[in-house]
Amino acid sequence: MPGRPAARLAPALAVAMAVVLSGCASFSGDQGFSAVAQATQERIGQQGKLLRSDEDHKALAGLLQEQLKQPLTADGAVQIALLNNRGLQATYWSLGIAEADLVQAGRLQNPAFGYKHTQGGGDTSIERTLGFNLVSLITAPLASRIEGRRFEQAKLAVAEQALKVAAETRRAYYEAVAAAQAHEYALQVRDAAEAGAELGQRMQKAGNWSKLDAAREQAFHGDALAEALRSGKQVNASREKLTRLLGLSGAESAFKLPPHLPELPSAVQEVADVEQAAMRNRLDIQAAKLETGHTASTLGLTRSTRFINVLELAAVRESATGQPRERGYEITLEIPLFDWGSARVARAEAVYMQAVNKLAETAANAQSEARESYHDYRASYELAKHYRDNVIPLRRQVSQETLLRYNGMLASTFELLADSREQAAAVSAYINALKEFWVAQTNLEAAMGGKGANK
Repeated sequence: MPGRPAARLAPALAVAMAVVLSGCASFSGDQGFSAVAQATQERIGQQGKLLRSDEDHKALAGLLQEQLKQPLTADGAVQIALLNNRGLQATYWSLGIAEADLVQAGRLQNPAFGYKHTQGGGDTSIERTLGFNLVSLITAPLASRIEGRRFEQAKLAVAEQALKVAAETRRAYYEAVAAAQAHEYALQVRDAAEAGAELGQRMQKAGNWSKLDAAREQAFHGDALAEALRSGKQVNASREKLTRLLGLSGAESAFKLPPHLPELPSAVQEVADVEQAAMRNRLDIQAAKLETGHTASTLGLTRSTRFINVLELAAVRESATGQPRERGYEITLEIPLFDWGSARVARAEAVYMQAVNKLAETAANAQSEARESYHDYRASYELAKHYRDNVIPLRRQVSQETLLRYNGMLASTFELLADSREQAAAVSAYINALKEFWVAQTNLEAAMGGKGANK
């Protein structure tokens, strides 16, 4: 009978739909942000927060008020950036987009209901259809798995971006502190040079100095003034860069910084194998691996559906005036007469090989960056240590001896001023070397995937 196939088909459809729907993904409470928070906590000892409500914003405002009461620390700056950087908050919300795609992939396409009503010659014909897309029904589990991998990849990408912002903030913090410290010293040198230039003019007028000696002091004063202006520009630029990373504005941008950089640690950090640490901990490598796996899964889906572009099943019920009602089903299948799907498969294979090569490039770059950063870290430490333990003490000793000789009338004023110029250059070089060390340490931690990467 015509009604029996449809009657037998309906339970089968109901069972299949129930199986698929039972495996549908649902929305999590935090859009997967807990995984991001855990990843950053493990690597840098700090985590961000997705600002969802007014209460979250009020809590952040209270934290900012408390943090900005005192001179900002490097860790404090990173904490503020992870919470208050608006670009990073926008990245956090990409998790919601990825999770919505995952949930959507696990849901069936809505059925299509058709109704046809015709009249003619005194007869009325009514046709009703209820159709389901069988391709979406068959491929829903695989599509859910693919979107699940994409969601995991999104978590890694968000966590990686958080680590990048944290590292950039730490570098900007050291640069801002170093710029302020160098500017303060440049102002002291400028004032001393101004006094030296004035003294030179007086001694020249008294006939105790030549024009060359006086001109030399005038030139030093001009250079010192230029350096003070240049360092002032650097203070403003570096501070504004840090302000942008912290997401501060208005009165908040008047935060305080410590007067000088942290001192060198007692010893350099030893890392047994920086390349292995980078391969084990870097999130960009893990994300590239997931991307390759996702592409491979997509290739499998393309192959399985290369000949089935449209496959729909519809239950049909038709009635006409004076005729018994008819029931049945209708299957619509696209015939691969012109397009056999080979182009789609070839494209998927090319995309997969592209992902494989990108993964290899990411791994090679990570190893190189780790080696370079570790070498730079150790060299920067040795350079700053050399200035601290050798150059600066020697310059201080020379200055003291020169002053003693000057007081004993064994050295001229010119020698005293020349020594001051050399000492100023040494101190400025030490400040710069100390800044380069802290930046190098930040770069090393980033290249290895975080502070705890070598543990």
